[in-house]
Amino acid sequence: MSLSTAEEQLMQFLWKQKRAYMKDLIEAYPEPKPAPTTVATLLKRMQDKGFVDYEQEGRSRAYFPLVKKQDYFSKQVKGLIQNFFNNSASQFASFFTESTDLSKEELEDLRNLIEAQIQKK
Repeated sequence: MSLSTAEEQLMQFLWKQKRAYMKDLIEAYPEPKPAPTTVATLLKRMQDKGFVDYEQEGRSRAYFPLVKKQDYFSKQVKGLIQNFFNNSASQFASFFTESTDLSKEELEDLRNLIEAQIQKK
């Protein structure tokens, strides 16, 4: 299951803060800030999807992520490769390296990362 763009933005704040109250999350938004009811609705949807939960602390709720950022990102990238690149990581890598404005140093860093992975296998 994936997040909407608005949910993803809120999740980014929660991953960064690790644990946050509603006021902390609203404060993390740039101006114009969303209404508290909007954030509450997003949090409820994200809770229903199994991405966040909360602990009741008096009259306040402390929200925390249930899904790690790395795990979510990994699943999204795998879906991208499957849906847009015929499940071919090499097609994705070709597109990525040809369609982005990477410097020579960045390309060399990528090559070193790939070589390190090859040596591990």
